Amino acid sequence: MNISDVFERNKKWVASKLEVDENFFSDLSKGQKPELLYIGCSDSRVTAEELMGVKPGEAFVHRNIANMVISIDLNVMSVLNYAVNHLEVNHVVVCGHYGCGGVKAAMDAADLGILNPWLRNIRDVYRIHSDELRPLNEEDKYRRLVELNVEEQCINLIKTAAVQQAYKKRNLIVHGWVFDIHTGELIDLKIDFNEKLKNIMEIYSLD
Repeated sequence: MNISDVFERNKKWVASKLEVDENFFSDLSKGQKPELLYIGCSDSRVTAEELMGVKPGEAFVHRNIANMVISIDLNVMSVLNYAVNHLEVNHVVVCGHYGCGGVKAAMDAADLGILNPWLRNIRDVYRIHSDELRPLNEEDKYRRLVELNVEEQCINLIKTAAVQQAYKKRNLIVHGWVFDIHTGELIDLKIDFNEKLKNIMEIYSLD
């Protein structure tokens, strides 16, 4: 990639937006009111706005390796609190993807240095669901771990005060999706938010 080409493409993008709507950027600068927070993977092939077909201002986006929601990660927790409490989004989405390098790395017995503590969280997902995963062949295990990781990150969201309070206040909903990188399809895992909430509230309720 020639970095100078980025600026040329930017000029063309600006021109294309203004050709359709001369007020595009003046309107964009007035503020944002997104309906959803999207937490996805940093993988360069999985571009959040493009795969959802949303416009600038319609989704607040956070990305990290393997779409993790870790309670002591101040980055994701800050994004979550800002999106839920200040932007007042009504939907929070965790979106994983098949072919995720982070999930694959967590399946392998290898020392990856500074990545070890991060990947340990995915290995914990494997451990929790080992009875289901152990009998599967490697490819099916890989795909299923991607899905289970999304589900566990949704549960991590439900444990937070921000999500619990917003659920009571305005019925905020948490969603779990997977992007199939082989077909381009976005798959709703149909995680039952109310059921998950009910199952964990005895331990994780912050009332």
